Amino acid sequence: MVLALGATLGAGVFTGFAPAAALAGPWFIPGLVLAAVAALCCAFSTADQHRAYPDAPGGYAYIRNQLGPWPARIGASAHLIGRTGMAAAVAGMFGAYVVPEHRVAAAVGLIVVVAALGAAGVRWSAGLSVAAVGVVLGVLALVVLVCFSVAPPENPAVEAGPGFDGLMGAALVLFTAFIGFERVTAPQRGDRVFSARVLHFAVPAVIGVVLVVCIGVSAAVLRQLGAARLALSPAPLRDALIVADGRWLLPVLAFGAAVAAVSSLYFVLASSRRTLVGMSESGDLPAVRSRWALEVLGAAPAVLGVVVLPPSTALAVGACGTAFYYGFTNASARVLLQEDRTWPMRTACLGLGLSVLLAMSAPADALAITAGALALGTGLIALGRVRRRARQAVG
Repeated sequence: MVLALGATLGAGVFTGFAPAAALAGPWFIPGLVLAAVAALCCAFSTADQHRAYPDAPGGYAYIRNQLGPWPARIGASAHLIGRTGMAAAVAGMFGAYVVPEHRVAAAVGLIVVVAALGAAGVRWSAGLSVAAVGVVLGVLALVVLVCFSVAPPENPAVEAGPGFDGLMGAALVLFTAFIGFERVTAPQRGDRVFSARVLHFAVPAVIGVVLVVCIGVSAAVLRQLGAARLALSPAPLRDALIVADGRWLLPVLAFGAAVAAVSSLYFVLASSRRTLVGMSESGDLPAVRSRWALEVLGAAPAVLGVVVLPPSTALAVGACGTAFYYGFTNASARVLLQEDRTWPMRTACLGLGLSVLLAMSAPADALAITAGALALGTGLIALGRVRRRARQAVG
């Protein structure tokens, strides 16, 4: 549970409530439940697929084994797009809370540092995860206590604004608050593998803990800021503390945000590297032997996303790409043999439907960016493979 929480508590809980409130107003809180159900189904699917293919390098390989090369290439493109958006959102969260005066520079610096550590072979140990989760949960609990111990100001009433119609879009954005379960449901090579019996308890417990934390934090910031002010906030927890006369706690909040950013960004970049390794092993990418090259391929688009995209758009792109990826993942889990299952097939069917619905509910700009990047990524993979085959034929 601690390993999964260390990869999960990041941009979603620190910045996701603002774009969610912009899409659905106060209705974004019920959207958390929908996002949790989708995440639970996706976690079940990845756990079963890892059990069926324990040596496969991640979701790309699962999709390729079950559905074929082309769905795998599209799924890999969606996964890399989602990881790029998530990395940019996590780094932007770091900048907004820790160095708000130089948000972009701080975000780029964080990506470079974490990517360099990954290239150097530094692993995020279980002990670091325990420490990070303790710090982050403690800081979030402090924010909730302060926000509920001080009477909120009179927030102006808004006659017309976002409401129930934006529930699905808000659920998509908040889906990012639950991503990170693959650290235990589909561990990387060399990481600890957990039995199906352990995961049957740990996976629902992790999703449940994140849901409770998100409901508590979202209710606290909504109480102090109101839906309209929350929707405009680049750093909702910081602004809620200021309104609740908790300015003296801002350094503590900044420290907690920094710990959460480093912990979750390390997982995000490692997940991108894992997909790139799988594509290289299958021939969809040229063989790459240097670890640093994979880190550059994973980190460079994230740096571009930080510079080009607003944090809310980066988060929505990350959520949209990830939801499309889990659509393919659930589709491939659906056709697993019965002896490879530890969860009912209906969970994969529900996960497939929810993933597609959430992805298609993304804000228009995020959906357009994701679709364009998906077409470009899949096209580049196909073009590269054709060129390599042509060289082999000539040789």
